[in-house]
Amino acid sequence: MREGRWLAGLALALVVISLSGFGSAGCLAAEGDYIIAPSDVLEISVYGEEALTKGELVVRPDGKVSFPLIGDIQAAGKTTTQVKEAVEKKAKVFIPGAIANVSVTQLTSLQYYVLGKVAKPGMFNVSKPITVLQALALAGGPITFADEDKISVLRQEGDKTVRLPFNYKDVKKGRHLEQNIVLERGDVVVVP
Repeated sequence: MREGRWLAGLALALVVISLSGFGSAGCLAAEGDYIIAPSDVLEISVYGEEALTKGELVVRPDGKVSFPLIGDIQAAGKTTTQVKEAVEKKAKVFIPGAIANVSVTQLTSLQYYVLGKVAKPGMFNVSKPITVLQALALAGGPITFADEDKISVLRQEGDKTVRLPFNYKDVKKGRHLEQNIVLERGDVVVVP
């Protein structure tokens, strides 16, 4: 009897974890660090060098930021640790023993869109990856005449747009929970 309760508890915990998006890799590196993307805002400083402290560095569409003395640095697609190492390497040419600090001050690149028959359609900036169900919740949920079994996630993969089906009726009944995928930057949830 205890073993049955324990397994039921474990199953419930796994469902909660999967619904919360915990452990998702949408914007995370293998070691769990956030991957910087265009439009994120960084603060970069070199210890002991006030002239080399810059906040509000917006990552450009080409993935780079401009930093005094050392020029452009590739930031998009890298972790803060990787950008820190790149800054230190370039700065050490001018400042031996340079120690840099890099932090993301605004996660503006995690944008998702929810369109169609929801209470609050629009673009949503969030601070961590979210699931389809969480995106629908942010948009106030499907409205009365929404076609809940024909919801789609539109995802850009290279030069193609891929349609991923999501049946809200099934998911809210606890069926086919694998449809509740973690959204990627720029995904569009369409509720017909």
